[in-house]
Amino acid sequence: MEIDLVGHDGGSLRGDFLQTLDVTDVFSGWTETRAVRNKAQKWVFEALLDIIATLPFPVRGIDSDNGSEFINNQLVRFCSEKKITFTRSRPYRKNDNCFVEQKNYSVVRKTVGYMRFDTAEELQVLNDIYDRLRLYTNFFQPSMKLIEKTRIGSKVKKRYDKPRTPYRRLLETPGIDEKIKTKLIAAYNVLNPAELKRQIISLQDKLFNIHINKKTMLRKEETPPDLSSTFSVRQ
Repeated sequence: MEIDLVGHDGGSLRGDFLQTLDVTDVFSGWTETRAVRNKAQKWVFEALLDIIATLPFPVRGIDSDNGSEFINNQLVRFCSEKKITFTRSRPYRKNDNCFVEQKNYSVVRKTVGYMRFDTAEELQVLNDIYDRLRLYTNFFQPSMKLIEKTRIGSKVKKRYDKPRTPYRRLLETPGIDEKIKTKLIAAYNVLNPAELKRQIISLQDKLFNIHINKKTMLRKEETPPDLSSTFSVRQ
């Protein structure tokens, strides 16, 4: 799994703002997201444990960037106890985490945008969105994987595999336990993609309205009161 944080700062790094923990399986493309109140190690670690418990397959390895929210004794100790290989990318080399970086945009940014989220109410709605989004993305959104890249002179020729959802990739993999596949099939059979999409859109509207109302209230608080009516004008 590659892991990363997406900041919801809205263009201003002042104060605390929400973060989304993005966790992506390199092999299947299975992606899980959780919103946390800031980059503090405590919240990020709790969200990662929740994601690992939710995944339909065991985690064999975790790869992160060099942020202190990931590179700390707590996560190192956890990986050692669970026999999970823990690696990190090279500084300033985003391509080292290219799989999760792709999902930062295609899953997180395309769904919730670039606005600033920094309240408990927005945190709740974000996670309500992610509860539905994980099902919609992993079971119903196919993607292609790069198989081969060949350089011919100044041009690069890329060859991709057949588009498949993470769910289908897992089902078609011989080495995966049949119990895992049975659980995945049972989960898939009760899902309605149209209903999931409607719920996601409704929650997106709710999140947007919360954000607009918050900005409106902030502008009112920052606007100085009109004192002209309290003073009489001397003729």
